Amino acid sequence: MSTYVYGIAASSHPGLPEGMGGVGDPPRPVRILREGDLAAVVSEAPEGLRPKRKDLLAHQNVLSEAGAAGCVLPMRFGSVAPDDNSITAVLAERAEHYKERLRALDGRVEYNVKANHVEEAVLHQVMAENPDIRGLAEANRQAGGGSYDDKIRLGEMVAAAVKARESEDAPALQRLLEPSADAVSVGPESTGWLANVSFLVDRESAENFLAAVEEARKELPHLEVRINGPLPPYSFVEPGPTEPAGTVASGTDTGVG
Repeated sequence: MSTYVYGIAASSHPGLPEGMGGVGDPPRPVRILREGDLAAVVSEAPEGLRPKRKDLLAHQNVLSEAGAAGCVLPMRFGSVAPDDNSITAVLAERAEHYKERLRALDGRVEYNVKANHVEEAVLHQVMAENPDIRGLAEANRQAGGGSYDDKIRLGEMVAAAVKARESEDAPALQRLLEPSADAVSVGPESTGWLANVSFLVDRESAENFLAAVEEARKELPHLEVRINGPLPPYSFVEPGPTEPAGTVASGTDTGVG
């Protein structure tokens, strides 16, 4: 039977949720594997695991229970190891790394920030900033829409200008938020967002980070900015002790909102 991993904590953690229900139907009992100064929160891994809402919530609930009394390094949904021994072996092999991560992430949470252009607003900005685009658009208007070639050329110019704005706006947003965070992790580009960045934030000063997000929205009004958090610091544990189950996409988020 393979073993499902929820997170890693210090073996002295006072609130590990031994005996509560985890993923699966029926829920698999959560138990604790200890190896030296470390402990892994695990259960049996159900067959055919998929990122369904019920199991995503179960994963999240176990981490919330475990994290209520102390720092836990969260594993992403779908982290499965062949057996218990493979987990304790990795805990022993990478003990210093995990202990350092527990110290670094204690009292900290993750906020994920995504952004995209507000189409009408960014088009207005591109037109205002680029006299060549304005000139061609006006010429086409006066010509009753312009020739086919002129329409194509205008479309290509606008698309290139919007693409250039994307490459500028993503780092601009990150620069505005970095001073209010302890660490930054840039997400994959193939997400459909021009910016996908996670920020590690001290739980006690989270209000300062949220205020910085509001200021960024005012400073970059042509961006739609979405924030998700506070979350367990998934993006700052890397590398984890297990590979995701073959039936679950790597890095599956546990956000269910």
